[in-house]
Amino acid sequence: MSGAALGLEIVFVFFLALFLLHRYGDFKKQHRLVIIATLLAWYLCFLIVFILPLDVSTTIYNRCKLAVNSSPAESNGSYVTLAPSKQKCFKPWSYIPNGIMPIFWRVVYWTSQFLTWILLPFMQSYARSGGFSITGKIKTALIENAIYYGTYLLIFGAFLIYVAVNPNFNLQWNQLQTIGIAAANTWGLFLLVLLLGYGLVEIPRSHWNGAKRGYLLMKTYFKAAKLMTEKADAEENLEDIMEAIRKVSESIKYNHPLRKCVDTILKKCPTEYQERMGRNMDDYEDFDERQNSYPSEKSLVKLHKQVIYSVQRHRRTQVQWQILLEQAFYLEDVAKNETSATRQFVHTFHSQEPENKIIQYFYTPTVEWYWECLLRPWFYRVLAVVLATFSVIVVWSECTFFSTKPVLSLFAVFIQLAEKTYNYIYIEMACFLTIFFLSICVYSTVFRIRVFNYYYLASHHQTDAYSLLFSGMLFCRLTPPLCLNFLGLTHMDATISHKNTQPTAYTSIMGSMRVLSFIADGFYIYYPILVVILCIATYFSLGTRCLNLLGFQQFMGDSEMTSDLIDEGKELIRREKRKRQRQEEGENRRREWKERYGNRDDSTRNRVVHTDQKESSFSETNANRPLSKYTRSNGRNERDRIELLQDAEPLDFNADSINDDPLESDSGRYQPGGRYLSMSRSKIFDDV
Repeated sequence: MSGAALGLEIVFVFFLALFLLHRYGDFKKQHRLVIIATLLAWYLCFLIVFILPLDVSTTIYNRCKLAVNSSPAESNGSYVTLAPSKQKCFKPWSYIPNGIMPIFWRVVYWTSQFLTWILLPFMQSYARSGGFSITGKIKTALIENAIYYGTYLLIFGAFLIYVAVNPNFNLQWNQLQTIGIAAANTWGLFLLVLLLGYGLVEIPRSHWNGAKRGYLLMKTYFKAAKLMTEKADAEENLEDIMEAIRKVSESIKYNHPLRKCVDTILKKCPTEYQERMGRNMDDYEDFDERQNSYPSEKSLVKLHKQVIYSVQRHRRTQVQWQILLEQAFYLEDVAKNETSATRQFVHTFHSQEPENKIIQYFYTPTVEWYWECLLRPWFYRVLAVVLATFSVIVVWSECTFFSTKPVLSLFAVFIQLAEKTYNYIYIEMACFLTIFFLSICVYSTVFRIRVFNYYYLASHHQTDAYSLLFSGMLFCRLTPPLCLNFLGLTHMDATISHKNTQPTAYTSIMGSMRVLSFIADGFYIYYPILVVILCIATYFSLGTRCLNLLGFQQFMGDSEMTSDLIDEGKELIRREKRKRQRQEEGENRRREWKERYGNRDDSTRNRVVHTDQKESSFSETNANRPLSKYTRSNGRNERDRIELLQDAEPLDFNADSINDDPLESDSGRYQPGGRYLSMSRSKIFDDV
């Protein structure tokens, strides 16, 4: 089993990252490099979280072996036995051989740092650039990231000067490497505590509120009102952009040098707008014939960037509106079915997507009623209590993990108790649950936060490339300090425990933070205590109240604005529900009509087609008969009849010339309008 656990987790984490990226990204429309870079960033961060418990169990076993080797011992098979106390050091089932973990952590860590500080910021600017060539996009990305990279160089230079001026330090490559790692971890820990303080309170509270049907329904109405405003704004913005594109497309013709740029912009527009502009465009005029002010290439680049953003935003709001409608309809169905006497869940609307037959077989209407109306609220309450207990333990451990005598951190107590009995399964499960809960609190906040419309992770394949890359940057910056914080909570970090023991492979890669004592003994230890203040602020919704005062509408039960938006959202949902019901009623009537009269209509249609075929065959046979001997006489009679009709019609006295024989026209054919056709083209009212 040596190394098998590591291989299994590597494969499992890859598919987990791929699944999440497929949920938020769009593999068909987004660029492959964006997908690959984001997948690699998410994969490496998730991999660190899942592999670190194996590193802890392997380190505990190595410490046991060092303790055994330093005292008289005897070897017996797969374990080592101490001679005096007969203590056994069993090899864990997930043991990783020496030399693998340091190389693994070094590759994972430095790859993630290269992604987050160099590649992903550059790809962000490249993805949002409106340039029409690769060179133009690269130039724009370099200019935008000049300030970005300069800031980091300034911070690193400040640390470097501090170390160089201090006479107690002799600069070496390992120390410079440690300074860079310390700078990156300091930035990440600063953001980590902010996100952790929010997640520790909001995650248990959201699950507790999830058991309240009325609360969820009111919040859905509130979201519907806000989303409708955003949807209308996105549609208006798209209309304005499309109008600007229409003017540019009409001014820049087919032989203009910038026409290729306009065609590139048109390809990014929705299909209905492309068809509309294609019908109204006249490319038969040269751009030199009229002296117009043509837009520059720089303005087209800006317009291209606006088109990409507005189209993505419009598509996202449309999809989110449909998802929110389904959620609102389902919550209303749950509220109605709670008082059902039959105890069978009845849906107002049938699901538009085909359901799995296996799920339909087991998840019957009766099972659905018991789960949605009885079991699910209690399940959410119990889960909320368990998560709240974990949050209290984390807050207590964050405030006391620097105390080694006595050990006050509960996570350190649990790990040390398991270390005495060398129960590796318990150690790995405790480590995994701890770091997994910390990761959920931090990562879920990354998925929830929204920085206006620049960063927003939207599910159902509606996240743009900029937000995907930005999330990859955040994950790569938050995961290393998160793991160091976890090792500090469990006292597996020698810097915290102050013990001369073998460190974990992950800690050895980070280097000794003693190079910067004010960070190792100050910032890393006392800054996480601020999580208590952030948890209190989140519990009393201070951030939500501040945003509400600034004009950003937030869901608050005691706010008049919230009540107005709930009423507005309820009316919007009711309107959409009536529209959906009318559509389904119309479809049902058409289906019933087709089932009742479908055969009769088919037989009638067949008779009509058969009659038409007989008439067409009869006309074809008459047309194929020889008419040569009747041609001259019929032509003379037709000529006389036309002359009589022409004499009965008024003449056009304003015509330039009068043709006596209407059959001798230039076209050689009779014009049914007679002289009225010439009257329509002449100046008939000149004498009036």
